[in-house]
Amino acid sequence: MKLRNILMACAGITLLASSAFAGPTWTFGPEDEGLLKLDYKGQFQLDYRDTGSGSGGDDDTMEFNFRRNRIALVGAYGNLGIYAQTEYTEDVNVGPFEVSDGSSNEFRMLDAQIRYKFNDAFRVRAGKFKYNLTRENLEACEAPLTLDRSVLIRAPYVGTRDKGVAVWGNLFNDVFQYRVDVMNGRNDSESAPDSNFRYTGRAHVTFLDGETGYGYKGTYMGKKKVITLGAAYSVEEDVAYADVANEADAVDYKAWTVDFFAEYPIEGVGTFTLSTAYVDYDLDDGYQGADPDSGICGVLGEKNGGYTKVAYMLPETPLQFFFRAENWSLAELDGVYDQEIDWYGGGLNYYFRGQNLKLTVEYSTVEFDEETADYEDFDSLTAQIQVVF
Repeated sequence: MKLRNILMACAGITLLASSAFAGPTWTFGPEDEGLLKLDYKGQFQLDYRDTGSGSGGDDDTMEFNFRRNRIALVGAYGNLGIYAQTEYTEDVNVGPFEVSDGSSNEFRMLDAQIRYKFNDAFRVRAGKFKYNLTRENLEACEAPLTLDRSVLIRAPYVGTRDKGVAVWGNLFNDVFQYRVDVMNGRNDSESAPDSNFRYTGRAHVTFLDGETGYGYKGTYMGKKKVITLGAAYSVEEDVAYADVANEADAVDYKAWTVDFFAEYPIEGVGTFTLSTAYVDYDLDDGYQGADPDSGICGVLGEKNGGYTKVAYMLPETPLQFFFRAENWSLAELDGVYDQEIDWYGGGLNYYFRGQNLKLTVEYSTVEFDEETADYEDFDSLTAQIQVVF
C-alpha cells in the first residue's frame, strides 16, 4: 500500500512541475558588455525510509521536503566575475542515517565569490566556494549522475564549501588542468591546537571533448565524449587534539584521492557512463587517543573508501538508468572501531527539459558491519523533481 502511495505521489510531483525557463539576464556598461543573471534551483523530494517512526523507531517514515532550495546571482564584466548563492532549508526529518524530529530552519549564504580570468592558464577566485579535493564534491549539485553525492565523502571539519583563495587553469590544449587553493579548513581555533590554513592541490588529465571548467558534471547526457583521470592532495597541520581534556597530542589532517570518469555516447545504442573514486582521510590515528576530539571520529572523521557509479541512457528517449555502490571504513562510529558501511542504490533520471526539469527516482540500501543503537541497516526510496529557472 505504501509503495502505491509513493508511486502516485511521484506522478503528482511530475504533473505539478511547471516548465523551466532560463533565468532573467540584465546587461549593463557602455556597450552592454556586462551582464547579471538570476536563477532559481529547487529539488523537491518525497522520501520513504523503512525505519524511524513508531514507539520503537522501527516503523516506516514518509516525508516531503526540499533537498535544495536556492537563488543564485552570477555576474560578468570583461574578465571579472561574481557569483552569489543563497539556500533555505527547513524542518527536514529524514536525514542521511537517522530520522529525527526535524532540523531547524536555516537561511545562509552558500556561495559568495569573486572570479578573475587572466587567461585560460591562470584564473583566480576568492571568497566562499567548493574546495578542490574530490571530484564528486566539485560536481554540480544540479547535474549529478545519481540522486546526490555521497553523504560520506565530505572532508573533516568543513562543509561542502570553505572560504579562501584558489588558482587554477588549463594547459596543453586543455588536456591538463591544475588547481591550488588555500582555505580556512577548521575555523574554530579556540578548540583546535592551532589556527592553520588548509592547502589543497588537484590536477586532472582529460581527453576527447574534455572538462575545462572549475566544476564537473556527473553526466553530460550523451552530449559529450569524456575521459578524465584526476587526483588531489590536501593538508592542514594541528587540526585537532587526540586528548582534548589535557589539550595534548595534536594531530594533522591529510587527505588524498584519485578518480576516473568516462562517458561515451554511441549513435543508435545509447550513452554509457562510468565514474569511480577512492579517498583517504587521515587524522594521525587520533581516534585512539585518551580523549579524541569529536571531529576525529564519526561519519565525518578519519575514514577511507569510495564509490563506483555506472549508467546507461537510451538513444532516443531522455531516460537514464543508474547504479551506485559505495564502501567505507570509518575509524570509529558510535563506539565501533573500523566500522564498515556498504551503500547501494539504483534508479532512473527522466529529463523533461534536460537538467532544468528532471525526475529522479532512487532506491538505496545501507548496511553496517556492526549495528548499534543509533546506526542500523535501512532502506530508502526517494522521488525528486528538479527545476532550474
